[in-house]
Amino acid sequence: MNSPAFAPAFFPAALPVADTVAGEPVVLLHGLGLHRWAMARLARDLRAAGYRVVNLSYPSRTRPLEELAADWLPRQLQAAGLDTGTRVNFVTHSMGGILVRFYLRDHRAHPPGRVVMLAPPNQGSEVVNHLRDFPPFRWFTGVNGGRLGTDAASAPLALGPWPAGAGELGIIAGDRSFNPLFSAWIDGPNDGKVAVSRAQLEGMTDFIVLPHSHTWLVWCRDTSAQVLAFLREGKFARVTPPPETSAG
Repeated sequence: MNSPAFAPAFFPAALPVADTVAGEPVVLLHGLGLHRWAMARLARDLRAAGYRVVNLSYPSRTRPLEELAADWLPRQLQAAGLDTGTRVNFVTHSMGGILVRFYLRDHRAHPPGRVVMLAPPNQGSEVVNHLRDFPPFRWFTGVNGGRLGTDAASAPLALGPWPAGAGELGIIAGDRSFNPLFSAWIDGPNDGKVAVSRAQLEGMTDFIVLPHSHTWLVWCRDTSAQVLAFLREGKFARVTPPPETSAG
């Protein structure tokens, strides 16, 4: 897979306000087993930047991803007043990114917006392979958790590349872990649940790694700054090398 090159992140001192967004909608989708409160920091920062935020809670443990994408999410967008002529952006965390992939595979009701995925298991997670048959894991993660592995049962792997015409996709991965057991199961740098390499997806527009864990990535200021940069510009913010100076 051809991936955008790694580059240092640039962290603005203040979150910029974009005059041009003027109420442009951004739909937020949390991760597995969580609630819209998990996206509260991002929701606040996006509203401050002028976006219209639709921060949704969805039944991530009780309804299969296919049902959520085919029925639940379209009804929520309609209920939020996002008609078919409205450009819709998405910002997701973890399994929320897989839900958007299912949705955009089969639905093109809206003009394509931009999508930012935070720590998505786009190529599955080795942690699921190890815990799938553990009863507490099955109870906590419900109908979808066991489908996020890296084997033949993987729902993300069955989806294929980012679909053409689905809009620009930016992915932010973390590379810090507070769980040495989980990290021991994962190949390469990871956030404690998802490998940096497995967060990536063929067809993505841009990719960046931040020094945060899977859970805390959504609460960090630099994450918000990078999300806003991609929503505004279609690329993440990076260090610009200083101009060369002559010795003469």
